[in-house]
Amino acid sequence: AVAKMGVNETCIVCVDNSEWMRNGDYNPSRMVSQSDAINLISNSRTDEGYGAHPESCVGILTMGGRSPEVLVTPTQDQGKILAALHHVKIGGSVHFASSVKVAQLALRHRQNKNSKQRIIAFVGSPLVDDETSLVDLGKNLKKNLIAVDIVNFGETAENQAKLEAFIAAVNKDENSNLLTVPAGPHILSDMLIQSPIYMNATDIGGGMASVPGAGAAMGGGGFEFGIDPNADPELAMALRISAEEAREREERERKATEGTAGAAGESSTMAGASGGGGEAMEDEDDQLQQALAISMQACATPAPAESRPAGGGATATDISPGTLAAVQASEAMDDEELKLAMSMSVEASQGAASSAPAGEAGMAGLYDPGFLSSVLSSLPGVDTSDPRVQGVLDGIKKDEKKDGEKKDEK
Repeated sequence: AVAKMGVNETCIVCVDNSEWMRNGDYNPSRMVSQSDAINLISNSRTDEGYGAHPESCVGILTMGGRSPEVLVTPTQDQGKILAALHHVKIGGSVHFASSVKVAQLALRHRQNKNSKQRIIAFVGSPLVDDETSLVDLGKNLKKNLIAVDIVNFGETAENQAKLEAFIAAVNKDENSNLLTVPAGPHILSDMLIQSPIYMNATDIGGGMASVPGAGAAMGGGGFEFGIDPNADPELAMALRISAEEAREREERERKATEGTAGAAGESSTMAGASGGGGEAMEDEDDQLQQALAISMQACATPAPAESRPAGGGATATDISPGTLAAVQASEAMDDEELKLAMSMSVEASQGAASSAPAGEAGMAGLYDPGFLSSVLSSLPGVDTSDPRVQGVLDGIKKDEKKDGEKKDEK
């Protein structure tokens, strides 16, 4: 993403290098924390990669020692700024009011007269100036269109009221800011990142902000997982990997749930379809069994013609035309099978007669009703107990009797 370009400004950073900067209530010390924060600000206002205006400049001024001193005039060379911060010596007490006036004079002699003017002061030691003089100084700066940002750290409780009055006097259209950072395990530069002082965006608006404590200082705002990756890159990487694994696990569980639901729906659909097909097959089997039972009953106990009423009227025992046709077809099939069986038996009898010696004893064996009954029972599909088969056998017996009578007469 491309950072939004800042405004064209010439900025003087006022460094507190008094004896109070030796304290270690800010890790590792007030002076080192202040140097890191100043380095961050100079980068944000001179490096175009941070969205800085290409003509913006930053200068360095010390407020401690015997008197204020300008170490670096406004420049875009980050190397000069770092070298000046490295050679800053701690000593004396802070001269806030006089340092601001010197910074105002340095801004008046800036090279680019079209650039806006800003003073950024780090105050980490008690202020000896009274509130009235600070208010008058603020009004003078406001008159000369100079904006002021103050980072109040170290002696925050003692300096808070004076600095609030000063910012209220110099503030115009919310162009000045006061950031109060109490002592704690947090890093001063991390607190500065969340403030308009670092963002350098005129649309954010100025005002007075305070950081109540270490726990609420960051609040997770601006950083993923509430951890500054620059302060603890290993912890930030571990949290990022853990979050990615949790996201992948949730995705797998969601896909598994959807797949299980889809398989269950498909199996239920197939079960319903197979169940419907089974019911249809069962219905067809029942109908076929009923038709066969009716046909068998009709064949076993045929109704006499005299029992039917004249004119073909239907009775309680009449069957449907379809069933009647099935019964008639079955009877015709049985008649054909019976005729085929009789012809086969006759051929068998004739073959036996031709092979046997001629004589009455052989012919009598062929026309023996017992022999024919055994032959017919061995044939497939022939029931010797059928009334029609019995009728044929009885007819053979009668013919035998007639032949015997004729022989006796002869």
